[in-house]
Amino acid sequence: MVQIQPPEIPTFPPGDLWSDEPPLETYRHLEELIILLTSLNRFWSDRTDYFAAGNMTVYYSSRQRKDEELRGPDFFVVMDTERRERKSWVVWEEDGKYPNVIIEVLSDSTSSVDKNKKKQLYQNVWRTRDYFWFHPYTLEFKGFTLVGRNYVEIEPNAQSWLWSDELQLYLGVFNERLRFFTPEGELVLTPEEEADAERQKVELERQRADAERQQADLERQRADAERQRADAESQQAELERQRADAERQRADAESQQAELERQKNAILRQKLLELGVNPDEIG
Repeated sequence: MVQIQPPEIPTFPPGDLWSDEPPLETYRHLEELIILLTSLNRFWSDRTDYFAAGNMTVYYSSRQRKDEELRGPDFFVVMDTERRERKSWVVWEEDGKYPNVIIEVLSDSTSSVDKNKKKQLYQNVWRTRDYFWFHPYTLEFKGFTLVGRNYVEIEPNAQSWLWSDELQLYLGVFNERLRFFTPEGELVLTPEEEADAERQKVELERQRADAERQQADLERQRADAERQRADAESQQAELERQRADAERQRADAESQQAELERQKNAILRQKLLELGVNPDEIG
């Protein structure tokens, strides 16, 4: 009788594994990962259904061996999972979930592996939907998405950005850095950029308030000048009226004086006539 042996059940290492990745090659590589991670976490600050990490080991097989070439992804995002801190990404402890999106930041020493060995791993084993690579010095940038069982290169839009259907975001080069963009074309800001934008907004509001205050001051000054001009015109009109009254009074006085002179001459003439003197003969 042939005894059937039960299938061998793979023994997985413990799930609480530390990440085992080498240091990043340059500050620009580090800065790129920080930008990608912090901008996405800020943009999705209200979401708890994803995990994003940079330069972290992904443990995916009980037969996995340390490979000096085949390190973990530079940056990856796993969707539909719990957003919490992890020491590494252990697939068998995460319901078998693999990264949905991977970005490799190329260097001269890793470029060949990223474009070949890793690409095959992500395509054939991990089945990662969207895969991108970017060189922070040459600015080489490409993206691939799974169609069937193979990666197909993503066609760029008019801005040379590449769409990630998993993230529902564009990726594109901006100021020599790989950045996320919204479907509407807005740059996904880092926390520092958002703080700068808020400061600029506050400063613009302050400048606008200052400009409005200055405009109000000018309007008030203009109104004061108009009122002063109107007062001056009113005073001038009053002076003109007083001058006209004075002229009229002077004319009346002269008329009265002339009338008095006429009456006086008439009385004198009458008296002379009464005395028998011809006034016309008096020189």
